Amino acid sequence: MTPPMLSESELRAAVERELPGVRADLERLVRIPGIAFDGFDHSHVQRSAEVVAELLRGCDLDVEVVRSGGQPAVIGKRAAPPGAPTVLLYAHHDVQPVGDRSLWESDPFEPVERDGRLYGRGAADDKAGIMAHVAALRAFGDRLPVGVVLFIEGEEEYGSESLERLLVEHREDLAAADVIVIADSANWDIGVPALTTSLRGIVNCFVEVRTLEHAVHSGLFGGAVPDALTTLVRLLATLHDDAGDVVVDGLVSREGASVDYPEERIRAEAGLAEGVGLIGTGRITDRLWTKPAVAVLGIDAPATDEAPNALLPTAKAKLSVRLAPGDDPKRAYAAVRAHLEKHAPWGAQVTVTLEHDGDPCVIDATGPLFDAARSAFRVAWDGTDPVDVGIGASIPFIATFQETFPQAAILVTGVEDPHARAHSPNESLHLGEFARVCLAEALLLARVAETGRKVTNP
Repeated sequence: MTPPMLSESELRAAVERELPGVRADLERLVRIPGIAFDGFDHSHVQRSAEVVAELLRGCDLDVEVVRSGGQPAVIGKRAAPPGAPTVLLYAHHDVQPVGDRSLWESDPFEPVERDGRLYGRGAADDKAGIMAHVAALRAFGDRLPVGVVLFIEGEEEYGSESLERLLVEHREDLAAADVIVIADSANWDIGVPALTTSLRGIVNCFVEVRTLEHAVHSGLFGGAVPDALTTLVRLLATLHDDAGDVVVDGLVSREGASVDYPEERIRAEAGLAEGVGLIGTGRITDRLWTKPAVAVLGIDAPATDEAPNALLPTAKAKLSVRLAPGDDPKRAYAAVRAHLEKHAPWGAQVTVTLEHDGDPCVIDATGPLFDAARSAFRVAWDGTDPVDVGIGASIPFIATFQETFPQAAILVTGVEDPHARAHSPNESLHLGEFARVCLAEALLLARVAETGRKVTNP
């Protein structure tokens, strides 16, 4: 016999009961520097996977740590009660590198609470996503009303290179999902939940210019011979017009975001320096969600205190191109490469190489499962309606999930808030919002179960 469903008040009390232990385990995860990038100690990624596996076993799941040529992922399963749907819960346990440690106010791998926020690398992105799943499972205990499959990836920050192989190799474990909950996005604001319904794609590439066979004296040849660094700067400047809009022919640009972003809010949240203006034209949400963006992430050049009085023969930059929903990464890369080759100053030799790309995606957030999510969020946030948002960032694997599991409804939920500083120094998690996220997920599982049958994406 299927045990009776926990009531809303019972679930609320159960989540509140579990939160201290959930936070302790979140802090335990944050202490593990599981960075999947090349050049880092990957034994920490393995240790992170093993701790996640331990946490899932504690929720009475059948668990295995799996690889397919990349970093370890964790899969945990618990069968559905008769006639109940199955929900796939996704998060990732790897984290971004910390960058310049001098910019951190505390040790990035020693969690510290300040002013109601938990600081540490991965505290928000995405170890909070893992622990939101764990919190919901612990709240239900042996009265879980749905089947669950947890897929906790180990290299999302590094590009999910082995994800597609893992999905194929473990399709039998994952394909039963009627609903996929991806806990790796952000809410609209503190106190306002959100469902993410679109994400930009990405093309990361390198552009290198050559003007000389070797370095030469800047005094003897400067003024007649172009140096590579000046040439590169002029080339990069052709990517935007004077207003800051991207001017690469062939990139998709859209309008029509359903909400707007007040300028004073984006200035505060981004930490824009006094007197610096925004770039681009049109509504701010369009600029962030539905138009392309190009940023220079780095330049190979001598440090200023080491630079000789010489004209550089070569210079190289790394570009990040964010793509509007509806664009194609392969076509977009070809457009960017053609632009850079066409606009080479002074006949410089230009070489463009692709690092990686990822698809944008759009989610049709209609139907009973999305209604269930909105209802769960509304209760967890004490009557505040959730907002449908786009995200300027890219999570390419969502398009992979759409393609691999077309029958499943995909719910992209938020554990972060606009002040989380994911990928930046002093990343943090708002603990009050995290408690709401945990309650919302538990309520969502209960509402999905209330259908009383298998459901499919309309």
